[in-house]
Amino acid sequence: MKKFNNIFTPLTVKTMTIKNRIVMPPMGTNYGGTNGEFTEEHIKYYEQRAKGGTGLIIIENVCVDFTMGSNGTTQIRLDHDKYIPGLYKLTERLHKHGACASIQINHSGASAVPARMEGRTPVSSSDIPSKTGGAVPRALTKEEILDIVEKYAAAAKRAQMAGFDAVEIHAGHSYLICQFLSPVYNKRTDEFGGSIENRARFARMIIDAVRREVGPMFPIMLRVSAEEFIEGGNTLEDTLEILQYLNDEVDIFNVSSALNDSIQYQIDAMYLEDGWRSYMAKAVKDKFNKPVITTGNIRNPQVADDILKEGKADLIGMGRGLIAEPNWANKVQSGKEDTLRKCISCNIGCAGHRIGLNRPIRCTINPDVINEDTLENRKVNKQTNVVVIGGGTAGLEAACTAAEAGSTTFLLEQKAYLGGLAREIAKLPAKDRINDFPDYLINRAKNLKNLITFTNTTASVELVENLKPDVIINATGSKPLLPPITGLLDRIDKQEKIQSIFGLIKNVEMFKNLDLKGKKIAVVGGGAVGLDVVEFFTEKDAEVTIIERLPVLGRDLDIVTKVQMMTMVEENKVNVMTDTSLLEVKDNSFKVNRDGKDQEIEFDYGFVCLGMRSETPILASLQEKFADTGVEVINIGDSLRARRIIDGTQEGRYTTINVLEKLNLI
Repeated sequence: MKKFNNIFTPLTVKTMTIKNRIVMPPMGTNYGGTNGEFTEEHIKYYEQRAKGGTGLIIIENVCVDFTMGSNGTTQIRLDHDKYIPGLYKLTERLHKHGACASIQINHSGASAVPARMEGRTPVSSSDIPSKTGGAVPRALTKEEILDIVEKYAAAAKRAQMAGFDAVEIHAGHSYLICQFLSPVYNKRTDEFGGSIENRARFARMIIDAVRREVGPMFPIMLRVSAEEFIEGGNTLEDTLEILQYLNDEVDIFNVSSALNDSIQYQIDAMYLEDGWRSYMAKAVKDKFNKPVITTGNIRNPQVADDILKEGKADLIGMGRGLIAEPNWANKVQSGKEDTLRKCISCNIGCAGHRIGLNRPIRCTINPDVINEDTLENRKVNKQTNVVVIGGGTAGLEAACTAAEAGSTTFLLEQKAYLGGLAREIAKLPAKDRINDFPDYLINRAKNLKNLITFTNTTASVELVENLKPDVIINATGSKPLLPPITGLLDRIDKQEKIQSIFGLIKNVEMFKNLDLKGKKIAVVGGGAVGLDVVEFFTEKDAEVTIIERLPVLGRDLDIVTKVQMMTMVEENKVNVMTDTSLLEVKDNSFKVNRDGKDQEIEFDYGFVCLGMRSETPILASLQEKFADTGVEVINIGDSLRARRIIDGTQEGRYTTINVLEKLNLI
C-alpha cells in the first residue's frame, strides 16, 4: 500500500490541530434555509466530508450584514446571535468525526443582487460593477465602512461562540474586501483608495477588529485572489506587496485567484492541470513563512503529497473534489486510490446549479452529495436479474447500483470498451479529465462479483430473453443530430474535409500532428460541442469561424465554461456568425443565410455539430416482447433524451433503485 506521509501529518496552528493536510475550502451550496439558518440537510452534507476523513472543513461564506452583504439564493447568516445554536449543532457533528471546523465571513458588496435586497443599490469601494453587466454599486461612506468593520468582528465572535476552531475572512473573488484591494474596482481618492497601503486599509481594520474579538490564540485565516487574471488587476507581485500590510494577526493564508470576469481561474476550468495554482501559495509561504492553503484541480494523491513535500503549501484545498468524493482522505489513507470518484471539473452541478440557476448544488458524477451512497441496508429480497444494455456512464452507474443492491446484473456493450460518449469526448486534449469518471465506474464494476460484463456484444431480444430478466435497463446513448440539409448526409464523415464531432474524435491524432496554422476551419453549431471543436483548432493557430442559428453562443453552458469559452473566442479572434442558418453543405464550403443574405463560408475542414439525438435500436422490440410479462423495461440517459452526463448519472442511480422498489424487490 502506498503511503502518503505528507498528507497524513498533523498540523497545529495556535489552538487548532488539524489531523491531516486535506481542507474542504468554502463553497456556496444553496442548502441554507430561507432565513439564513442551517438545515439538517445542510449539516449532513458537511458531516459526510467529516466522516470521510477531511482534516479541516471551512464552511461556505456566511453573511455578516444582511441584506446588503448577502450572496447566494439561500445564503447562511451570522449577523445575529440567533444563528449561533444552529451552527453549534454543526460544529458538534463535525468534531465528532475528528474534523476541525472554520467558517468564512463575508460581505458581498457589489456582488450582491438588488432583487434580493428589496431593490436597494449594492455598495462597494467605488461605482464599478463586480462583473461585466453587473449592477452598478454606490461607494461606501467612511461611516459605513467603519460600521461594516464591526459587523465582521461581531460575526467572528459568534463563530467562536458556535464552536468553530478558526475563522476565515474572505478578501478575494470580487467580494467587498477584494473590491477595496483591487485597482479594477477601487477608484477612491481618500484614505481607502489609491496606494496599495490605502487599498489595504479596510482589510487591515477588519483583521484587527476580528483579532480584538476572538483573542490572541484563535486562528484567523485570510483568503485572497493572489492573481486576478484581469487587465489592470492585481498580479502575484502586487498581492505579495498588499499582504505586507495584512500579514500581522493572520495565521493561515488561503491562496486562491481570479475575479468574477476571470472565474475560470477561480472555479478551475477542466483543462487546468492538477495543482496549477500552487506557485502562488509557494510565493506567499516563502515571503511570510506562515501556513498556506493551495487549491486548483487537485485530484491525484501523489500530486497533493508532492506539493506538500516540495514546500509549495502546507494544506491542500479540495473543494469540488470533496463534493464528488466525500471519502477522499479515508480512501487514500487506506490504500483504495483506485476507488476514488475524482471530480472532472465540469462545473455543471456545482457552480452551474448555484451561480447560473439558483439551484442547490448537485454533482455530475456523485448522484447524492448529501447522504452516504452505500446500499448496505437496501438489498433485493429475492433472486433478481437485471440486464443493462449500454456501457456508457449512465449504463455503468445503473449496473453498479443494481449489483450493489444485490441483483445479478448483466451489462451488455457492443464496443470493445466501456465508457460510452464520455470516453470519446475525453480524447480531445482539453477534455481528458473526463476519463476519470468512466475509470472510476469500471473499477467499481470490477469489484462487484455479481456484475457480469459483456463487451463486443450487440444486444438482441433473444439474448436479453435468455438472461431471464426481471428488469431491463436501456442505456444505448445518442448519436449526432443530422437534419435534412442539402449535401449534409452525403458528405459528413464520408470525406476528410467535412466531419461530425465523432469524425474529429476518430481522427484527433491526425489533426494533432497536422500543421494547421492559417488553415480555415468552419464549425456549424455554437453549443458545447461546437465550442469544444473551436477550442481544439484555435490551439493549432487555425483561422476559425463558428456559425450558430441562435443569437448567442453557448446558451446552455454553465457560467464557468461560458466565461472560459467566450474568453477563448475573443482572444483567438474567432469569426463569430450568430443568427446564421446553414442552408447547404458543399465540398469546400458551407452555404449559410445571415440577415436575409446567402453567403459561402469556405473551409479547409468543416465540422457540423448540431447536437445529439437518442439512439434506441431495440427498445421498441424489447417493450413489445416483454409487455404484460411483469418484466420492467426502462430507458435512461441519452437514449431517453440527449442531455448531459449528470442526467444519466442521476437516472442510473435513482431510476434503478426506484424500479426495484416499484417491483417490491427492495
